[in-house]
Amino acid sequence: MNTSIAVLLERKGSAVFAVPPTITAAAAVQEMNRRKVGSVLIMEGDRLLGIFTERDVLSRVVAADLDPKVHAVAEVMTGNVLTVTPQATVEEVMALFDQHHCRHLPVVDGARVVGLISIGDISRWVADVSRHEAEQLKQYIAGGFPT
Repeated sequence: MNTSIAVLLERKGSAVFAVPPTITAAAAVQEMNRRKVGSVLIMEGDRLLGIFTERDVLSRVVAADLDPKVHAVAEVMTGNVLTVTPQATVEEVMALFDQHHCRHLPVVDGARVVGLISIGDISRWVADVSRHEAEQLKQYIAGGFPT
């Protein structure tokens, strides 16, 4: 699990879906649905201001009985976003997801956003590694590797 997040970003791509802080929460949700993602970054130019997630929709819009067509996404986003660097390991990111009860982490290099890693990305990586290790063990047991 010492694999860096940079490796996962190379595999999945570094596309980041972002919206400006001035659009409505409803427009941000439409963008999330259009992109089939669970979060969008809130950015002003290249500057990361926050993140807006499915959980924010439920807890900060629906539960607060706010009209998403009226309120700007900046009013209901998560500010002070926890971020990771491309050098962070899968194990470190798993620990952050667990400790902070979050599902999405922007990946930043200095002040520049270079990607977004989700708990789903980590789960897929761990499952793929486990499948590969299991296959290697089966081959070894079956005599597939020279001694």
